Amino acid sequence: MDDWIIWLIFAVVLGVAELFTLTTALGLLGGAALLTSVAALLGLPIPLQLLVFTASLVAGVVVVRPIAKRHLKLQPSSKRFGIQALVGKTAYVLREVNGREGRVQIGGEEWSAKAYDETLVIPAGAVVDVIEIEGATALVYPRE
Repeated sequence: MDDWIIWLIFAVVLGVAELFTLTTALGLLGGAALLTSVAALLGLPIPLQLLVFTASLVAGVVVVRPIAKRHLKLQPSSKRFGIQALVGKTAYVLREVNGREGRVQIGGEEWSAKAYDETLVIPAGAVVDVIEIEGATALVYPRE
């Protein structure tokens, strides 16, 4: 079997594995293998094929991986859904909030709430930020 076919099979297997893991690592390996299959098809000897594989993998790690990581980590709130979309929102205190209980209004809905800092007592009428959602309770912190 020709070298380029082996590299191509390797690239396809890694590409399919990347679809299941979504880590970008296997995708970078698959891309490097795909470029190496082109180099093998052009007739480069095995030592140069390995050099092409290594160089394209290093280039992928240096250039592509930081971009992919930044893209995956920066998930705007518009793409978040369910209760996770409420984190970071502003809420209005309806009934005094302390470390054990309280009520807030978040986007037109009434929620049970607790102070994120259990030592705080937040009076009714205050504006707070939703720091976390724990079950059906919003953990809030007062705006300053």
